[in-house]
Amino acid sequence: MSYHRKSPRRRSPNKKSKKPSKTHYSITEYTKNQAKKLGVTVKRSTNKNKKLDVFKNGQKIASVGGMGYNDYPTYMKKEGKEKANKRRKLYKMRHEKDRHKKGSNGYYADQLLW
Repeated sequence: MSYHRKSPRRRSPNKKSKKPSKTHYSITEYTKNQAKKLGVTVKRSTNKNKKLDVFKNGQKIASVGGMGYNDYPTYMKKEGKEKANKRRKLYKMRHEKDRHKKGSNGYYADQLLW
């Protein structure tokens, strides 16, 4: 019996990955309104793994929102208010320790996305 390692499978250069692109996030009206209440501005993040960069007085203070995860406005749009509220409750329970410290990434994620 031969125990040779198989050569890695190579993808044809014409085939594209079937994974959805995680590089695009549209900032929702909900998030813009929340930012205004907090006195900050938000832009799409320059970090490919985050959704938002948060700015105060023109200076970046946080990058929040994992690209692989939904948030409250996304759940509202895709699955409705009931599901969104359930997911919000679970998010807040899961992040109870880090969402109350004003100025932290967890605080801004909670306030802007949930």
